[in-house]
Amino acid sequence: MSVPYETAAYEPPDSPESPEEHLARLLGRALNSFELPDETIRRLDCALAYDGSLHSAHHSAGLHRETYRHTWLLADGSAVTLWELVHNTAPGSEPQHEIYVDEEELRTATARLPLPPDTPDFELPVTVQLSPAPALRQMYVPDGSADHARRLLRRAENPDRPGPETAALLATACAHRITQAFGRPSRAGRPALCFSLYEHAFLLGDGVELSLWEVEHTLTPDGRHMCEVYTSEDAARDAMERRAAQVS
Repeated sequence: MSVPYETAAYEPPDSPESPEEHLARLLGRALNSFELPDETIRRLDCALAYDGSLHSAHHSAGLHRETYRHTWLLADGSAVTLWELVHNTAPGSEPQHEIYVDEEELRTATARLPLPPDTPDFELPVTVQLSPAPALRQMYVPDGSADHARRLLRRAENPDRPGPETAALLATACAHRITQAFGRPSRAGRPALCFSLYEHAFLLGDGVELSLWEVEHTLTPDGRHMCEVYTSEDAARDAMERRAAQVS
């Protein structure tokens, strides 16, 4: 018996494929991918990182069976694992691929294969090392995040608003969250000045977090509402201070 590392069409650890591409290839080769729950597929839409490993293998009399563990790290810090069964049902036949959402389903599928029961499996300890990903501060919402970023930048009126480079990065946003910011007391914190400060945090396709800081106020010549956007909280608060100084 030998473990067929060389016969399985799996990506090397340094594969440049994205988590989405790994998933697409797995679903494309699995005969039963249509049986996966829709909820599982939806959760995998914003995967940040992927790792796959051989879990076990069994070779006997021209028949073979391997199982693989595929794990994706999600934007909320949780992980989704799919189990792949690769086997042939007759000596020399083409391998078939099946996919399951848990180990119990995998064991049931493996038990029906025509392999001698007295031949021991080659079992590997499962050690999954996910690709590095940033620690997420809060839950992100995958809800038209790239469009939200475009609208935010479009309504910004300050001359030093974020430029095309930032806009290009935000075009890959897959999730976001909005929080009202509070902080150091200042003249800009007086209620009469009508300032509001919001952090728009975006989760990009490569797992990087990028925040824009929105200042809303009515300190305009005609008293109308105005939006300014900055790439850092300090820059946003400095702008609030400058506006406040103009009416002091």
